[in-house]
Amino acid sequence: MESTKKVTVETTIQASVEKVWELWTEPTHIKKWNSPSDDWHTPIAENDLRVGGEFLSRMEAKDGSFGFDFGGTYDEVKINEVIAYTLGDGRKVDITFKGKEDQTVVIETFDPETTNPVEFQQQGWQAILDNFKKYVEQTNI
Repeated sequence: MESTKKVTVETTIQASVEKVWELWTEPTHIKKWNSPSDDWHTPIAENDLRVGGEFLSRMEAKDGSFGFDFGGTYDEVKINEVIAYTLGDGRKVDITFKGKEDQTVVIETFDPETTNPVEFQQQGWQAILDNFKKYVEQTNI
């Protein structure tokens, strides 16, 4: 399996970049959207959004059959524009927020891990991003 090729997922959200940024970065909101499907959830989310700050999301199957911690350290933070971080296993992730009026494109590029097929990882990350889009477009703040 090719592990050096980066993977990209993206979506266009009908909301301002300020709203998208807030819902992406606030732990209260992260707990509500950070799952690939309805049978998963994120009971714990912590976020110290600054260069050198750390984040942690505990993702679990609702039936208790499986769970894992997803966390890392921020390498770059530009409010309403860019978040880059290094995961605990050394993989890199870059997220770009491109806002124009009441529309925001979110693009995530990540180094895949070597355990699961790249297509599976891309589908999982896209499912979480799609869930985020749905959450943002249904949330009034």
